[in-house]
Amino acid sequence: MAAQQPTVFTPITFSKYSNRVLLKTLLDTTDGGLSFVGQKFVVGGWVKSSKEVIRDAPPAPAPADSLPPKVNKDVSCIEIIQSRIPIVRSLLKMLYGNSLHDGEKLETPVHKPPLPSTAFLAINDGSCVASLQVVVESSLHHPTHLLPTGTCILVEGVLKQVPVPGKHVVRLEVEKILHVGKVEQEKYPLSQKKLPMDFLRKFSYFRPRTTTVASVTRIRSALTFANHTFFQNNSFLYVQLPTITTTDSEGFSEKFHVTTLAGKGKRVEPTEDKEPDGLSLETVKAAITEKSNLVKELERSESNREALVTAVQDLKKTNELALQLEAREKSKSKSRKDKVIPGNFFPQETYLTVSGQLHLETYACALGNVYSCGPRFRADKIESAKHAAEMWMVEVEIAFAELKDAMNCADDLVKFLSKWVLEHCMDDMKFVQKRIDKNSIHRLESIISCSFEKVSYTTAIEILEKATNQKSPHLKKLKFGAALTDDHLSYLADTIFKKPVIVCNYPKETKPFNVRLNDDGKTVAAFDVVLPKGGVVISGSQKEERLDVLMTRMREMGLPREQYEWYLEIQRHGIVKHSGFSLAFDRFVLFTTGLTDIKDVIPFPRSFGKVSN
Repeated sequence: MAAQQPTVFTPITFSKYSNRVLLKTLLDTTDGGLSFVGQKFVVGGWVKSSKEVIRDAPPAPAPADSLPPKVNKDVSCIEIIQSRIPIVRSLLKMLYGNSLHDGEKLETPVHKPPLPSTAFLAINDGSCVASLQVVVESSLHHPTHLLPTGTCILVEGVLKQVPVPGKHVVRLEVEKILHVGKVEQEKYPLSQKKLPMDFLRKFSYFRPRTTTVASVTRIRSALTFANHTFFQNNSFLYVQLPTITTTDSEGFSEKFHVTTLAGKGKRVEPTEDKEPDGLSLETVKAAITEKSNLVKELERSESNREALVTAVQDLKKTNELALQLEAREKSKSKSRKDKVIPGNFFPQETYLTVSGQLHLETYACALGNVYSCGPRFRADKIESAKHAAEMWMVEVEIAFAELKDAMNCADDLVKFLSKWVLEHCMDDMKFVQKRIDKNSIHRLESIISCSFEKVSYTTAIEILEKATNQKSPHLKKLKFGAALTDDHLSYLADTIFKKPVIVCNYPKETKPFNVRLNDDGKTVAAFDVVLPKGGVVISGSQKEERLDVLMTRMREMGLPREQYEWYLEIQRHGIVKHSGFSLAFDRFVLFTTGLTDIKDVIPFPRSFGKVSN
């Protein structure tokens, strides 16, 4: 007979700040925790499911009259008689009521102790998908306080192997109860049943206790760390950017205004005179060009002197109107610059930042490669499954880089993040694959292995034009210059190429003012990364380093120069070619998990008309 092998204990690391052991440490092992059997641990968590098993009652004690008489010296004769003879007990009760001998009760009600039972609790502490079975005897704590879903417990016990392995391989047999956080069961919104995601949004403070949201949160945390790891490994510096700013980085965004005057009386906004007949300066300038061409044509023909005189007078009046509008625009800009808001914390208009890209460029032009992570805010009044008012962005700027360099960096980042999730969150991804999206793991694997398709905006328009005429009539028809919608871009990735697509060189009208103008004068050096089933997750561009071109673009878009004067300063002094991009972090989490609404991957989402907690 072979000698029995001694038990080998696997070393375990306890938290530096608590003697509690994370369930991940016990359960995320190849043997499911069997190597820790026999050791004593302190664990804590919240009850996910429970059941109580009542044991057989202990045998009843033998009747008193079958035992030898035992005399208690402290028992009176009357008590002995009334306990032995029922009629005497009844007579005494009639004479003395319910008390006897200075208030002592004649009959004391006997409460039967509850039957002994064992509570089997499945608890989870948020460190992993798996739950640990915890066994508590009723002699340690009343089961009714432990069984409700959501109850928090901290216990000490010995890890044992489950007698009949099933869902659980090991269980903790409790020796000591250290803490119980009770639940008001009638008011607690969660249950053991699977709840719809839209229902859980009403309880953003409780929903992390669900397995789905807990898995999404762990994946989100891993992606956050992966982002920093990627950029730190590639010699980028991390820069914190302001949330409050006076600048609209894109020039056409809906912004949240920052003020301390709310609730302190009605604020009167300064009124501005409207342009005559609703005309804009750009419209008038276009009219001047047309009228000038007409005058030149009439001068060449010399056939109609009367028409020429009329055209010249008309052109003169239009030029005068343009001068008036230019003067008014300058006056407005000056008033905006000099306007002071009495009583406000900041003297000028301030906003929650839409993008930190302009500020990040200033650091790229001094430190080289930089990146930032933070919340960005858009006050777009839209209801969308891929948009929220507050979204987290990873913003990147690379000095001495052109468009192709930024596209290559974006390509590498997406593949790095996808690989990181599969290497560090496989248990959570298996849960996602089982409960949310059966193709989630395969989709990440294909991202890692495939090459991204690169097409120009012009080529994309041609492809989409054929699609709208043939296979997909539901797609809106496009002409050159139109912005590509999410539906159009997703169609390219999902249906046409069936892999990630990078669309580049967009019409200048569709992109911010500081994107570099291409040699054709019509398009700019911008790109979008579109993922299958994920849509646009990255938008980037090469920035305009030519001061004269940049100022022309600002004039074309009607942007107040005063607001961007600080940005123009970096173009005047030691500017360098630089490129960058923004990763919509929440959208990438959405893509990774296969969920359909971005509000389900943001811990506390804010969207149009909806804010809580």
